[in-house]
Amino acid sequence: MVRMLAIALLLVVASAPTSPRQVADIVITGRVTTAEGGSPVPGAVVALAGTSWAVLTDHYGEFRLLVPESVLPARDARLSIRANAFADTEVALPPARDGTVRVDVQLRQASFLDELMVVGYGAQRRAAPTAAAGVWSGAVNSYAPMPHADWNTEAYAYIEENGFRSPVTAPLSTFSIDVDRASYSNVRRFLLEGRLPPVDAVRIEEMVNYFGYDYPTSVGEHRFAVTTELGTAPWQPGHLLLRIGLASEPVPMDAIPPGNLVFLIDVSGSMDAPNKLPLVKQSLRMLVDQLRPVDRVAIVVYAGTAGVVLPSTPGNDRRRILDSIESLQAGGSTAGGAGLLLAYGIAAENHIPGGNNRVILATDGDFNVGASSESELVRLVSDHRRQGTFLTVLGFGTGNLQDSRMQAIAQHGNGNYAYIDGLLEARKVLVSELGGTLLTVAQDVKLQVEFNPAVVRAYRLIGYENRLLNPEDFSNDHVDAGEMGAGHVVTALYEIVPVGADSPADIGGVDPLRYQPSSPNPLPSAGTGEVAFVRARYKVPGEEESRLLELPVSSQSGATSEDFRFAAGVAGFGMLLRGSEHRGSTDVDMILDLARAGRGRDEDGLRAEFIRLVELYAAIATSRGGHYEGE
Repeated sequence: MVRMLAIALLLVVASAPTSPRQVADIVITGRVTTAEGGSPVPGAVVALAGTSWAVLTDHYGEFRLLVPESVLPARDARLSIRANAFADTEVALPPARDGTVRVDVQLRQASFLDELMVVGYGAQRRAAPTAAAGVWSGAVNSYAPMPHADWNTEAYAYIEENGFRSPVTAPLSTFSIDVDRASYSNVRRFLLEGRLPPVDAVRIEEMVNYFGYDYPTSVGEHRFAVTTELGTAPWQPGHLLLRIGLASEPVPMDAIPPGNLVFLIDVSGSMDAPNKLPLVKQSLRMLVDQLRPVDRVAIVVYAGTAGVVLPSTPGNDRRRILDSIESLQAGGSTAGGAGLLLAYGIAAENHIPGGNNRVILATDGDFNVGASSESELVRLVSDHRRQGTFLTVLGFGTGNLQDSRMQAIAQHGNGNYAYIDGLLEARKVLVSELGGTLLTVAQDVKLQVEFNPAVVRAYRLIGYENRLLNPEDFSNDHVDAGEMGAGHVVTALYEIVPVGADSPADIGGVDPLRYQPSSPNPLPSAGTGEVAFVRARYKVPGEEESRLLELPVSSQSGATSEDFRFAAGVAGFGMLLRGSEHRGSTDVDMILDLARAGRGRDEDGLRAEFIRLVELYAAIATSRGGHYEGE
């Protein structure tokens, strides 16, 4: 069984490149595996004991560490290996032959509840970590501490959790779909640092949507398919859980229209950290490798002022593009608004009719010069969205992350927001999911669910608090909503209280109405055969009039799929992290049971990684003396 340690997703560097001031004389290679079964251990920190030279293992547990011969001890040289959930290990380093050494290491698994491993070589092991750990910068083989909690200026939008609503007074639930997944990778970052995330950093729909699910992808003429599944709510057995899934067909890279991309890169002083600008540069190199001759790329930077580093250049001129990326240095204040204006201007000058015209912004979100308020930035990106240029936002770093601002401008820029906590996440967003990131197949996608009061006493939409729409917005084609890219999968979950169920939910009600009956009189056709009716609206890019897709949801529930169970487990974990009043009987054991039962094939190892994160959460919460109620 492949053990995908979540630490790997902080920063993975299988081979640390040398620079002019670091000439590597000895190449140390090897593989780190588990003692129980020999599975690879990705993300393990492999260091030359007594020095700052270290590297992380890749997805297959392999590592390649380059060190100058001068730093090797004259004798008794040793490698130190650390990884979350495994006991520290040191092994003797054999003599080098022809400048190379091969060392294979097996790690013994440690108990999460006995001790908590802190990321980063040289950090102390402790039961209750009080400061953030560090991140290895593979480009320079050095260890850099994260910002101390006292310096933390991260900003998250307040989320008022959805409550239960009666279909008598509110028969329609309407919202814009969301394909952002930034919250999950950000939550992962907090847990890997040995900390619990702020409550408002946890957006449950983004956690659920981080994972892929096996939905059908097309129905006749439509750009995506809609499917439903109904089962018992695991945290409240008297309730039901409705899963609604949307999925679009993946598109091969060579079938994607030509791209007119403008990389807008924050090089302000706040980006001067190993997990910010250096990680931005490494991430963009991955994207450059996917470019085609028909694509064009420009690079704009902003700090105290904004400037053009690379004019629009053919995608196959990779050396010129990569050299421009490599030349970037951080320093100065942050004129984010000016940078956006310049980037949009270059995108407009090189506009490709029918192509993918997009600004890709990489930043920690700290805009403090020029147009910097959230409202100003939202208006700016909204105006250019209407002109045909979309926006993708990539968030980086810790201690200064302006999450709410970046999510808002991505939402109004017809784009996506992703948080990049390491190279594996960069590869997931910019390589594996590039088609969905770059090619929009459906615009202004809205869902509206009508609940049958003959069957449903109350319902609650889980997550999507910042995507709610008024019922009348559903059929109004002038109202902006979410976008779906090629190969995107979207999941929405509703918790339902059936009529006649004994429920602890606070459903509430209204006083008797004067001009209309307070109780519904369901039509015979409504019956008890349907629990709800789902409608989806969307626009084909370039069209002004929306298309409608509809399907009923049967009130019959039965055995649920692996995907259903896993999605329920992720939602339960989100409720636990938020200290939700609706979490019912949710606890770590229940979440782990659901996740393990729903793990399935797990070819990319992401579900196994989720299980590790839940176990890590348990260790952190236990070290605090019991159940976590949110921060």
